[in-house]
Amino acid sequence: MPTQPRLITDKPTRMPDREVYRERLKECLKDPAFRAIEGFPIGDDEAILSLSDPPYYTACPNPFLPEVLERWQEERRRLRAELGLPDDLPTPPPPAGAARVRGVVYHREPFAADVSEGKNDPIYNAHSYHTKVPHKAIMRYILHYTDPGDIVLDGFCGTGMTGVAAQLCGDRKAVQDLGYRVLDDGTVLDEKGRPFSRLGARKAVLVDLCRFGRAFHGEHVPGLGQGHKLRV
Repeated sequence: MPTQPRLITDKPTRMPDREVYRERLKECLKDPAFRAIEGFPIGDDEAILSLSDPPYYTACPNPFLPEVLERWQEERRRLRAELGLPDDLPTPPPPAGAARVRGVVYHREPFAADVSEGKNDPIYNAHSYHTKVPHKAIMRYILHYTDPGDIVLDGFCGTGMTGVAAQLCGDRKAVQDLGYRVLDDGTVLDEKGRPFSRLGARKAVLVDLCRFGRAFHGEHVPGLGQGHKLRV
């Protein structure tokens, strides 16, 4: 039976040594080629380091993303085995003369439903953003198209609601509040009682949060108005 996931604010297991990653980031910032990456922010090393929380968040192109993804893929492989789901990650090519086994083919029917969610949730109201989408609406799509442990990319994430939605896909009550039924083994049933997903958090890679990086630490952000401080 799936266990209740950690709260969003909880530290993940096997937390990497943050100081080691900060030192590695500091060395990266000394590399002219790294700073020459298109879109690199304007700012000195100390400013970038003070806003960064490596390896998961850096206020510049994240040099640790391949390591993080590799770790997540391994966690995903183990999780799929625990849930009885097939291993669908690419495998090395077989030796010469050996038969090639066709891998698992990903398939989901198109999501076809009206999605309407209110905007009075405390998480939604934590900070304002004019194009913000309620995380409950995003949860429906993530549950439909992914399995627990899958990695979701939001390349223009604004306030990060995709990250909230991905994590809450592992919260039984949050999923049930969407009108779905969750069985004891973690199977999620739709409104017609048909199984379509599994209870479990997904991973999220969020891009374009730089503007709100300081806001998450309760500091003023230009454009939000004087005296406005955001905390999450």
